[in-house]
Formats: sequence, C-alpha cells, structure tokens
Amino acid sequence: MPTQEELKALVGRAALAYVTPGTIIGVGTGSTVAHFIAGLGEMPVPVAGAVSSSERSSAALRDLGIPVLDANDVTRLEVYIDGADEIDRSGYMVKGGGAALTREKIVAALATRFVCIADGSKVVDVLGTTFPLPVEVIPMAANAIIRRFAAGLQGTNGTAELRRTSDGSVLVTDNGQHILDVRGLRITDPMAFECAVNDWPGVVTVGVFARQKADVCLVGTEAGVQTLSY
Repeated sequence: MPTQEELKALVGRAALAYVTPGTIIGVGTGSTVAHFIAGLGEMPVPVAGAVSSSERSSAALRDLGIPVLDANDVTRLEVYIDGADEIDRSGYMVKGGGAALTREKIVAALATRFVCIADGSKVVDVLGTTFPLPVEVIPMAANAIIRRFAAGLQGTNGTAELRRTSDGSVLVTDNGQHILDVRGLRITDPMAFECAVNDWPGVVTVGVFARQKADVCLVGTEAGVQTLSY
C-alpha cells in the first residue's frame, strides 16, 4: 500500500501532462505541489516561466532555474497547478493550509484551467467537515470575525481561532496578515458561503474556492491516479 507521500508524488508528476513546454504557468503551494515543481525541473523542454502563489514555491522554482514572474506582468496563464485541503464532487475546494490562500486565489483567477492535485483523503462530500476553513484577515478585525462565525449568520456557524506557529506566536502570512481557522462547518452551498464571508469587513480572502473551482482533479489512489473532471 503506497504511503501518503508516495501518493502525493504520483499526482504531482501526473500533473506534468497538463503543462505545455515553453508556456507560462501558475504554480501553487504545499507538499504535493513540491513534487510537481521537482518534475518541472526535469522536463526536456522547460516552461518559459511561472507565477507562484508563495515565497516558498518561488524559491524552489528559482533553484531549478525557472523564471518567476510577477502576476501584474501576466494577462493569462494556460494552467494553474495546486493542491487542496478538501475538494468535493463538484470541484469546489477548501484551501489555505499553507497560509497562501489569497495569492493562490489571485493566480487561479489568471488561469484558463485549474488542475488540482490531491491524495484520496482530500475528496469529501461536504466542505468544512474534515479540515478547518482558513480565512485570511486584517489583524485588527480578527476578534470581530471570530464573533461573526460564532453568531452563525448566513449558515456560517463555526468556531474560529487564530493560527499560531510552533512557538505559540500568531502566524503572519506572506501578505502581512493573520489566518483564522474555522472548525465545525458544513458548507453545503460553497458559492453563497464564499460570497457572504468575503463581504465581511476585515476579511482578505476566505479559503473556499468556488468562483475559482477546479476544472480537473488528479487524485492519488492505491490503484493509481484517478482523473475527475468537472
């Protein structure tokens, strides 16, 4: 039986089939994406460059000699490759476990096609049930947003808390903001949920990807890579 890391490597490499050499692509964040980035460095004909969603991925791309471009200098990307913390049967996702959700959503919005790469444990029937929902917030609004989740307005009832680092300090994103992790949710209407929470004052980005849903998901299973199209 393959390990979770082996499944991540399997789907990370499988995503290379969706990359056209010589083009500019979008690259996400996380341990599964790290395998995809490693594969990019082995392509006989490389990509022309990449727009990255995190400083960590940017550093890995540069180490392989792949140019990292600013999103402001790109009008469109052929494909965006990224993982998910949860993905449902319609291609809606929860993302942000790596604290890069805002940049991930920006890059995803530039792409013609979103290819999600994940192991089978990430496929769920209802979002919010197996992984806490990340919400990037402006620090001064954190407690107000925690109270709004506790109040359960518009079907958003959940318990939110600030994400902290291993030493107990509050995590600061690449954008200089904080992350709330919200537990106890059942997100049955991802589009409505995303729109509602994004309108709250102080929310930078909610980690529900409904407007920028996946077009394809490559799922690592014991039997190999399963392709789900939406």
